[in-house]
Amino acid sequence: MPMSKTIVIVSGGKLEEEYVLSVLREEDACYVIGVDRGVEFLYSHDIMPNYIVGDFDSVRPEIADYYRNETSVPIREFNPVKDASDTEIAIRLAGTLGCKKMLILGATGGRIDHLWANVQCLAIPFKNGIDARILDSRNRIRLIGGKTVLRKSEMYGPYFSVFPLGQDVFRFNISGAVYPLKNHTLTAYDSLCVSNQIKDEEAVIDFQGGIVVLMETRDVPLDETV
Repeated sequence: MPMSKTIVIVSGGKLEEEYVLSVLREEDACYVIGVDRGVEFLYSHDIMPNYIVGDFDSVRPEIADYYRNETSVPIREFNPVKDASDTEIAIRLAGTLGCKKMLILGATGGRIDHLWANVQCLAIPFKNGIDARILDSRNRIRLIGGKTVLRKSEMYGPYFSVFPLGQDVFRFNISGAVYPLKNHTLTAYDSLCVSNQIKDEEAVIDFQGGIVVLMETRDVPLDETV
């Protein structure tokens, strides 16, 4: 099987049509994995996935039958009563395909418990050296370890927030930001590190040990708030 640099997972959460299609166009050389209701999105836009994962509890029967009976797409179908979410199963599948980068769409919106489960699942590719990111039109979420440089020209939006994943992070530092920190203990019990900004051209996040959730965000345009 050829090495794929990027794999796009289209999951079953909120899928913003124009945004999702733009990502798929830009990543036209990658594998695409359709996950449960994300399969319907791909079907409606005539995009053939390379793999399908899910319990099909949110997919119209005629669409599920189409992929089962009229295509050769490999399907990993599971009983709805299982020990992992559909998105986690897709993430683990993507990791076996030799990807270097993983983009997860449809992992936000809707139920917050699903969102948080998806964020935690980023640890699976992270621990295997894969650059995995949850994306929607206003948020880019990834995990970082150690030193990370944020450049204003490469940011997803004007704001960044950080949270520890799994345990407190000690000797946590942020330099070059509007709100710098030095030798801070990053805990899950306060909102101190929400909505920071790069002060000049770049900011540096540095810490020793642990895993940190990094969210780069932008506001909803005023014309979309009505």
